[in-house]
Amino acid sequence: MNEAQRRAELSHFLRTRRERLSPEQFQLPNGGKRRRTPGLRREELAMLAGVGLTWYVKLEQGQDIQVSAQVLESLARTLHLTPDERTYLFLLARAHPPMPLHTSHPELSDKVQTFLDDLHPSPAFVMNDRLDIVGWNHAATRVFIDFAALSTWERHFVWLLFTNEAMRRLYVHWELVAQRALGLFRAAGGLHAGEGWFIERREKLIEASEEFRAWWPRHDVGEEHLKRKELCHPTAGLLTFQALMLQIAEDPGLTISAYTPLPVGNTCQKLEELVNASHLS
Repeated sequence: MNEAQRRAELSHFLRTRRERLSPEQFQLPNGGKRRRTPGLRREELAMLAGVGLTWYVKLEQGQDIQVSAQVLESLARTLHLTPDERTYLFLLARAHPPMPLHTSHPELSDKVQTFLDDLHPSPAFVMNDRLDIVGWNHAATRVFIDFAALSTWERHFVWLLFTNEAMRRLYVHWELVAQRALGLFRAAGGLHAGEGWFIERREKLIEASEEFRAWWPRHDVGEEHLKRKELCHPTAGLLTFQALMLQIAEDPGLTISAYTPLPVGNTCQKLEELVNASHLS
């Protein structure tokens, strides 16, 4: 198709995908009888996708404007496009396909789980790009919390830090760790800001945590790079670790957080006793 046809098809494609969504999917008021437009309004979609209304109107009208890959990814997430629809959007808007998506699997491969277990007695857990904790080793359940006893909703790194009292007491420098983790969560929002799970998680954190509510408006963005972690364990006492973040090459959406004991305060011996005691009991 020629350029004019491509822009016309883009206009029709965006409109039909916008109209198939409902305000309720994004916790927006539906307006009752006053809503004449099926699905989302243009201004609602622009707000959810984090783009300017004037710019989006021009795009949906098929005008000749510049479109970045980052903005198209945001639109694709907000419109809940399938992988094929996402590719089609890029082809219409930029005349070439997007970069492939990396998706995180809910279950770890046997190879990754074996790697975690081989880190014994060092605690380690795996997070996806949403910061859900999707895997762990035995040592992590002894040092941090019994992840298996938590619901899927609770197994989220930032949620645990801000709402779980045991995790809060565990970190000696909790405030610094929590602020860095909040920055990591906001960075994740750059990829998922328009998605329902991110909006719900953010709102629940604002509701549940006074500190999160106070710090969120600061717009701090960044990764949690504190390499030295001090934990005050309720039975083992003070434990000092070197923290490492390892990205899994086979799935870049997954990251291993490994805590290696440092030769400080007899951490190595205390960790061995803590982890091995549960095997013997």
